[in-house]
Amino acid sequence: MNVLIVKLGATGDVVRTTPLLSRISGQVTWLTAAKNTPLLQDLKDDLRCFRWEERAAALDRRYDLVINLEDTIDVARFLTTIQCPERFGAWVDSDNTLTYTENSKQWFDLSLISTYGREQADRLKYQNRRTYQELIFEGLGFHFAGERYLLPPPIETRLSGDVAIAADAGAVWPMKKWAYYQELKNVLEGKGLMVNVLPERSSLLEHLSDVQNHRCLVGGDSLPMHFALGTGTPCVSIFTCTSPWEIYDYGIQKKIVSPLLEEFFYKRGYDNRATTAISVDQVEAAVVTQLETVPSAANQSATT
Repeated sequence: MNVLIVKLGATGDVVRTTPLLSRISGQVTWLTAAKNTPLLQDLKDDLRCFRWEERAAALDRRYDLVINLEDTIDVARFLTTIQCPERFGAWVDSDNTLTYTENSKQWFDLSLISTYGREQADRLKYQNRRTYQELIFEGLGFHFAGERYLLPPPIETRLSGDVAIAADAGAVWPMKKWAYYQELKNVLEGKGLMVNVLPERSSLLEHLSDVQNHRCLVGGDSLPMHFALGTGTPCVSIFTCTSPWEIYDYGIQKKIVSPLLEEFFYKRGYDNRATTAISVDQVEAAVVTQLETVPSAANQSATT
């Protein structure tokens, strides 16, 4: 069986799609954004990965199944060049309108291209209590049973400690950035903990190492959160404007949900109230609880 997966970005969404590779049998070709290729190359012998810019290379074979998890017209138009008996996800109809397959409606009904329109899609997304993996797996005829993320070996950076703080949120979702990371750092360091704010890295594999080398990660709904979930690193995740319910916690995540989540749910503007609704004390308590589940950095150093 030959399967084509199209998931370009965001990088965290690519990572959380990798559990599918544990269930799909046969050869898999994955089209993704150029920056994500280091995370997919060499994951499995029966997986090959191409940058979107080199998508023509994926046309060298016939596919039994195409899984398109993008919601853009350019991707859907490209996929019309592929003859395939089974499809899942977004496509263009005879009127050149972007739509999606019936088997993918559980996910795409909650998306920007929802047949219900943006406002109702966001309402359905807020009401949804199923994880991303459950929605995608079920549409493809699988049962999600906690299959893990697949990640490559990291590039060692030697940045390590008790707590890693992932403070960046990016320009698209400015309200993801909780307001009190510096205050949290000060409080945790006052307890004698080694705390590092994750730096920018030239490679995603170095960024992966930074996360893995800490006992706990604190941050928002972001790529570092997915790296923590994929490496078994306990994490405290702050949800200010995106869905906490879509994230499968793998038994290692403490979710802190803003009391104002509904008001700012999937809003892309900025309001200070969204970033300040969760207190430092609440996050600190969650971090301390998570740290109790793993050895201290000092103890780890003493035994290595």
